[in-house]
Amino acid sequence: MLKLEDLASLCEGHRDALKTRVTEFEIGGKAFAFNTQPAIMGVINLSPDSWYRESVCLTAEQAIRRGKVLHAQGSDIVDVGAESTLAHAARAEKTLQSSRLLPVIEGLCAAGILVSVETYDTAVTSQCLSAGAKILNWTGTEEPERFFELAAKHDAAVIICFVQGRNVREVGELDLSRDPVASMESYFERQTKIAEKIGLKKIFIDPGLGFYYRNLQDSATRVQHQMKIFLNTFRLRKLGYPVCHALPHAFEYFGEEVRCAEPFFAVLAALGKTDLFRTHEVSRVKAVLDTMRVY
Repeated sequence: MLKLEDLASLCEGHRDALKTRVTEFEIGGKAFAFNTQPAIMGVINLSPDSWYRESVCLTAEQAIRRGKVLHAQGSDIVDVGAESTLAHAARAEKTLQSSRLLPVIEGLCAAGILVSVETYDTAVTSQCLSAGAKILNWTGTEEPERFFELAAKHDAAVIICFVQGRNVREVGELDLSRDPVASMESYFERQTKIAEKIGLKKIFIDPGLGFYYRNLQDSATRVQHQMKIFLNTFRLRKLGYPVCHALPHAFEYFGEEVRCAEPFFAVLAALGKTDLFRTHEVSRVKAVLDTMRVY
C-alpha cells in the first residue's frame, strides 16, 4: 500500500532534485511552459491491433475527427501511430505505415493541431515530418544521429523513449535488479548528448512504461515498477529536459473500470512532476490535473 510516509521518504532522499527546472521551448509555434503548466498528448491508433478500442481509427476521416475531438477536450498535442506495440500484433511495413499516417497528419495539421508521430523507421519519420508532424515519438534505439538530424532539419521535437532493445517491438527483459531510475538516467544522458552534438534542442525523455517487456507480464510486478517510476520522475528532470509519460491501463486491477486507470496513474505522474502526459483519456486526465492545481 502506497502511504504518505513513502512519499515523504522519497522526497527526503532526493531533496536536491525536487526544485529542478527543465528547458522550455516552442513546438510548431506553440510555447510550452513545462515548469508551471504540464501538457497533455492525446492518442490516435491507426492499427486494428491496438487494444485500447476507443483510440482506434481505421480510416483517415475517423482519425481526423478523433484528433479534433481530442484537441477540443484539451490535448496540446495529438500522437498518431500506425503499428501496435503489442507483442503479438502484426508488423506494419514502412509503406503501410506511411499510407496510414500521411493523410491523417496532413488533415490534422490543416486543422491547426500539433501532431506527433510514433515510429522507429527513418523513412517513415522523414515522410511524416515533411507532411507537417512537429514531434517524433521515437520508439527505437538504432541510428540515433539519423533521427535527430531529421528532427533538427524540420525544427521538430523528439521524444526519446527508454527502449531496451532495437525498438519497441523487439524488447526482452528489463533489468529490475538495480535502481531503474539510475539506469534510465545513464541511457538518456548518452542519447541527449548525441542530440545536443547534432544541434537538436527540443527534447523530451520518456521512460517507456507502456512497453511489453517479458519479465513485466506479472501484474503486480509491472504496476509496482510503473508506480515507482512515476513517483521518481522528478529525478530524471535533473537532465534538464521535460519528461513525457505514457499512462498505462492496469486492466487486471481495474477490470470494467479500465478507463479510470490512466486518470489514476496521472495522479502519481503529476506528483512526480511529469511534464507531458500521453493518454487515451484526455478529458478525464485533464480533469484530474485541473483539480490537483486547485490545491
